[in-house]
Amino acid sequence: MKFVRNLVILTAILCVTIGALLQFTAYSLLHSYIWHMLLFFVFITGFTYYLTQMGYKNDPENFQVYYFASMGFRVVLSIGVVALYVWFFKEGRLQFVFNFFALYFLFTGFEIYSLLANLRPHLRGQD
Repeated sequence: MKFVRNLVILTAILCVTIGALLQFTAYSLLHSYIWHMLLFFVFITGFTYYLTQMGYKNDPENFQVYYFASMGFRVVLSIGVVALYVWFFKEGRLQFVFNFFALYFLFTGFEIYSLLANLRPHLRGQD
């Protein structure tokens, strides 16, 4: 499982980076729920990967439907989490949103990179 290994490596790098920022910055750039956000994105990235792989195994010709459905699920769930936080908490809203979407874009970029790296060998065989 190359994807899982790379996900663990990305998560470890982010843990070290977050820990360093929390330890060495006088003004905290990170929200107090940063660890919860990181865990959320590790879970969601793994789940969307699982959905995409399941779609690829069941119907390789139409796996993009599963991929886009999983990305739609990620977007809707992420917007829901941000909306719930903004609705129920008054303090640190902007900091939460910036931290959340920074992680969102990092994990989405990671997933797209992993998908392209996984599909590249399959696409070369069709030339």
